[in-house]
Amino acid sequence: MNLSALCIYAGPLARRHIASHGLQAADVACIPAAAGGPKGLILGRLDQFLFGEWLPKSQQPIDLLGASIGAWRMATACLNDAPAAFARLEHDYIAQHYALKPGQKRPPASEVSAQFRQNLNAFYGGRLQEVLQHPRFRLHLIAARGRHIMRKRGGLRAAVGYAGAYVSNAVARPALGAWLQRVVFSTANAQALPFDTRDISTRRVTLTERNFMDALQASCSIPFVLDPVTHITDAPSGCYWDGGITDYHLHMHYHPQPDQGAGLVLYPHFQQAVVPGWLDKALKWRHTSTRALDRMVVLAPHPQWVATLPNGKLPDRTDFTRFAHDFETRRRIWSVAVDASQQLVDELAAWLEKPDVTAIRPL
Repeated sequence: MNLSALCIYAGPLARRHIASHGLQAADVACIPAAAGGPKGLILGRLDQFLFGEWLPKSQQPIDLLGASIGAWRMATACLNDAPAAFARLEHDYIAQHYALKPGQKRPPASEVSAQFRQNLNAFYGGRLQEVLQHPRFRLHLIAARGRHIMRKRGGLRAAVGYAGAYVSNAVARPALGAWLQRVVFSTANAQALPFDTRDISTRRVTLTERNFMDALQASCSIPFVLDPVTHITDAPSGCYWDGGITDYHLHMHYHPQPDQGAGLVLYPHFQQAVVPGWLDKALKWRHTSTRALDRMVVLAPHPQWVATLPNGKLPDRTDFTRFAHDFETRRRIWSVAVDASQQLVDELAAWLEKPDVTAIRPL
């Protein structure tokens, strides 16, 4: 089968399963969703297909795990009529616009935070029970909680703390936990976390109506771009930032539950590499696959297909500054890229009808 836009990567256990049984919706135990800002837009049409057409063919419970834009995507998957909700997410995300005053290179973090909260209130207002009581999906939102010098707000505190976190993380990833703690906000129907937590300090908090908005905003609060979120109900005290800092691409040791079929991890992603944390972006030796990903199937755009998009790349955060004074151009090129991503859906749907294991690349 010719897959010109879509690449399918798989760990060895996942590949062996597909070779023997194909890939069925009932095989999926977990769906991670990466941080990455506007890059997540390229996965919206895949989300609509998977949650609207393919996964409803099965009945097993599925853990949905997200950080940053991935947290927003997975919370959206829990809404009634998920395809329509994803279409609205696509529209609302592209429509974000922060007008700059003369001399400004970017809007103040407080302004971005306030507008983002308004967006979340408009998007999820009156619908939280749909998310929190979904009959199948167990939702897990990840945020990074500052420790020690980073527990309290302050630009200097954050700068010193992140410098220390970078150095510690470069030495050993578990050392990152001395500066930032992974906090997972899970719906009450999730009896256990779907991954091993021995890699880094982790706390778990029940996701409720009282803390949902704060938890989701915290998961999306990019340091120095948005303000950290504080005083989250039922959560440990401190400043909470973007979950991608600790778990950029959710490179974790996943473990399925007995009620989750073949226990595969299906990962719509925007690239092949599954990078552990945001501070690992420059640490190329941490971009390779490990045994933790043996059960994983990654669906990602082909680099040559990405090169055909406007400016030869996926939408990303640099576009906010590049087109800071030209919103219509940014809106247009992002819309073109998103519309082009329908090819990913078409190729995946065809492959699922007749899975060809020879088309699968090693993860």
